[in-house]
Amino acid sequence: MNSRRKEITAYFESMDRSFFMDTNKEFARLDQALPIGYEQTISQPSLVLEMTLALDLQANSKVLEIGTGSGFQTALLAEFSRTVYTVERIEALHIRAKERLAEAGYANIQFKLADGSSGWEEHAPYDRIMVTAAASEVPQELVEQLGNGGKMIIPVGGPMVQELRLIAKDSNGKLSSELLNQVVFVRLKGKYE
Repeated sequence: MNSRRKEITAYFESMDRSFFMDTNKEFARLDQALPIGYEQTISQPSLVLEMTLALDLQANSKVLEIGTGSGFQTALLAEFSRTVYTVERIEALHIRAKERLAEAGYANIQFKLADGSSGWEEHAPYDRIMVTAAASEVPQELVEQLGNGGKMIIPVGGPMVQELRLIAKDSNGKLSSELLNQVVFVRLKGKYE
């Protein structure tokens, strides 16, 4: 394990997941997804770490996150990148995550209340894109907003089970896709539901 991966893993293990939860705090240490209201979940911790490590964050990375949710994943991304642009479609979750992450001291996060399936074009291109909801197919808008040399993690598939994919764009803009795992995520709403 290289030093960056060790650093991310150590920080992740020090995080208090219950801080990102308003209910079910007593279950925060369990390695499973838990409800956070509005038919959304806080992801399984081991999966959050796996996805973050696969994204290969760099200190100068500009990251787009689709699905702020509780802000748990957002905090981990923000700790190890230059800037995080995060999009959430549910206003109550958007507001609560914004409050929480400000309280935690993160100043390098930009928030947007919107349907994230079309990304956040205004700040593109991004070095890294993290999608925390399942899409029926890889959204073309997100592929276009991924910069050359960039990487995107996204669950793709039907409602029951999805393939966790690592999409990479080389320096010439050529795409490759790697299967990382089989996962179950809440659906990405909108065009790619």
